[in-house]
Amino acid sequence: MVDQYSCINCGKKHDITPTIWKCECGGVLDLVRDIPRINVSSWNYYPNSIWRYFESMAFADNSKTWETTTMGEGQTPLIVLDSHEPNVFVKVEYMMPTLSFKDRGAAVLMTKAKELGVSKVIADSSGNAGTAIAAYAARCNIKCDIYLSEETSPKKIAQVKAHGAMIKQIQGTREDIAAAAQKAVEEEKAFYASHVYNPFFYEGTKTYAYEIYEQLKEVPDSLIIPVGNGTLLLGAYLGFKELIENKLIEKMPKIIAIQASNCAPLVKAFENEEEKADPVSNKGTLAEGIAIAAPARSKQILEAVRKTNGLFIDIKEEEILSARAKLAAKGFYVELTSAVNYAGYLKYERAAEEKIIIPLCGAGIKSK
Repeated sequence: MVDQYSCINCGKKHDITPTIWKCECGGVLDLVRDIPRINVSSWNYYPNSIWRYFESMAFADNSKTWETTTMGEGQTPLIVLDSHEPNVFVKVEYMMPTLSFKDRGAAVLMTKAKELGVSKVIADSSGNAGTAIAAYAARCNIKCDIYLSEETSPKKIAQVKAHGAMIKQIQGTREDIAAAAQKAVEEEKAFYASHVYNPFFYEGTKTYAYEIYEQLKEVPDSLIIPVGNGTLLLGAYLGFKELIENKLIEKMPKIIAIQASNCAPLVKAFENEEEKADPVSNKGTLAEGIAIAAPARSKQILEAVRKTNGLFIDIKEEEILSARAKLAAKGFYVELTSAVNYAGYLKYERAAEEKIIIPLCGAGIKSK
């Protein structure tokens, strides 16, 4: 049972309560826990979903809350993209209840909120995380406010509304929206269901790595991963790190992180060999899901990429549109943010036999 957070800046420990979401010093929080012991033989005793890996998540062994929260999220297909490139796979993450990979984290985070007896959650999002939190909050009978940009895709707004959440549309940057949500959290003493700040979200996204390990039956050489706030990147890194620590694999896959050129603070920090990213000006990008000018976990993201001998690639707007059309021609219709991943793959200078996995993070029907 995990009952404490630790600040990544000052190291201070905090008890896990419904109202804590960052350290007094402003630092983000991680879970205080030992390396989870992975018992592969136990996986088949659980449903074929992310909860197959329940025993490696930060819950009490006898916890059953997830059984009333789950909607079957996870276990998305891993498919060869093109018969001419048999070592390149797409993982179809949009085959989830709310049509994006964010269901992995939302299912786990809202399960924890339910265990804590939370009656209301507040979240901010560019769209997909808000939709996922709204859906799982409804599943848990928890009231939910979602803070979104006035520019968010109408289709994503419609999804959030359908789940009964209260929408708060804010004029301004993604950072302005987060600030408005955080202010409401403090004023209302509500649970901040943040896919950025709450480390339980990463207990969900780490299952992406577990699934790849099972489906591929080996470690890929490289992972193409989009990065704004880093929820999939950090989850994948955590998952593969746990597999190594349990001696189930012998190497980490290289992380190739993709950003849109018009909002690429992490690319700039990586190129300048900086420890963390300074905020940049968001010039506007079709890839709304990764348009994060000041990622709160930039230090951890940069560290994960560097520790895997990875790299960053930035993508121009016209490359996003071209990549989306090329994926659609192969049968995969993705939202614009997901097209960034394929555009990154097309620019990446790969080795002939390199095994690569590209996530298709959100369904095309969610885009503007």
